[in-house]
Amino acid sequence: MLVLQQLVNGVSSSALLFVVSIGIVIIMGHMKVVNLAHGECIMLGAYISYYMGTVLKVPFVLTLPIAFALCGLFGVAIERIVIRKLYGKEGETLLVTYGISLFLQQAVNLLCGSDLKYVKLPMEGIVRVGGIVIPHYNIFTILVAVIVGLMTLALLYRTRFGMRMRATTGNRQITECLGINTALVDTVTFGYGVALAGLAGAVLAPIKGVSPFMGIQYLTDAFMNVVVGGLSSLFGTTLSSALIGESRNILGGYINEVNASMIVFLIVIVVIRIRPEGLFSRQRR
Repeated sequence: MLVLQQLVNGVSSSALLFVVSIGIVIIMGHMKVVNLAHGECIMLGAYISYYMGTVLKVPFVLTLPIAFALCGLFGVAIERIVIRKLYGKEGETLLVTYGISLFLQQAVNLLCGSDLKYVKLPMEGIVRVGGIVIPHYNIFTILVAVIVGLMTLALLYRTRFGMRMRATTGNRQITECLGINTALVDTVTFGYGVALAGLAGAVLAPIKGVSPFMGIQYLTDAFMNVVVGGLSSLFGTTLSSALIGESRNILGGYINEVNASMIVFLIVIVVIRIRPEGLFSRQRR
């Protein structure tokens, strides 16, 4: 029964990991930009959720699209002001996004304080299925992950913008020759990736707490997950989220969480050593 309970809990953990990681897939996989400020974008979404929900008393469900929109606008601004000048310069991009992450940490620390803030859990009930207990909020996080995944799939493969995004990723020069505004595609893509990070922060806020330095943990988890799944593979990220989330929960049922995370990290290192392109990356000619 313990293993079954851990498996069920692992589904919600995997859903959270997927929501945290999908912004990296969009930005790193499609734009070839390593965004080291991804964790701080998640942190901004968590703070937006806190101030909108706890301070201004906005219903929690509405804080999610608000965090998504505001972080998306922030991403658009960052891309236009900074990132646009650095495409093709990976070292400079790493340095700049790392600087942005440090700036955001310290700015939020000065403005909001370093104390841990809490967002009230919006749904506190549980569902019992036999001897298995499933909190309502776990079900909600799974639904959010499904909606985000389907929304992103629709954007990439069912819209003209998605076609232009994939064309820009494949061959920027030819795409520009066809008259497509690749600069606009880059701006919207980066903004969407940051918006997804903000949404992840808003979802995490009620269960993890909110602090200026919360982002580093999620940055590590997101990069680990995306590298295992394959940088540009949404399907691979989904499967790696399930593998990592379930592994942590099952191991956590028998040993403490820290040791479980260490074991998962070691497994990931071995996987990357054997398959540096990721377990589910697409084979290219």
